[in-house]
Amino acid sequence: QVQLVESGGGSVQAGGSLRLSCAASGRTFSSYDMAWFRQAPGKEREFVASINWSGSRIDYADSVKGRFTISRDNAKNVAYLQMYSLKPEDTAVYYCAADQRLARYWGQGTQVTVSS
Repeated sequence: QVQLVESGGGSVQAGGSLRLSCAASGRTFSSYDMAWFRQAPGKEREFVASINWSGSRIDYADSVKGRFTISRDNAKNVAYLQMYSLKPEDTAVYYCAADQRLARYWGQGTQVTVSS
């Protein structure tokens, strides 16, 4: 089992940038596919981006393509979400998730607030 801790959230103005980090415990981080999700108040949790274990496959939600970049450092057991050109509609709690076979593990989330 893996434990995940997100960090890097905060408050920024529209057009600003943030980089979220997801630190994973354990020695098998490289065996997990990683993803970022977000949940805005009153809305369902939605997919943002994913990266497979090797970094060879990356996917983004249409709403963030060209603005967000997902990456990972398997040597440091960390996944990242670099966010540029932030919009007020990006305001949400951002969660990282680790997938292995049929199991998904979640972090506790980090708040991102974008003001206009």
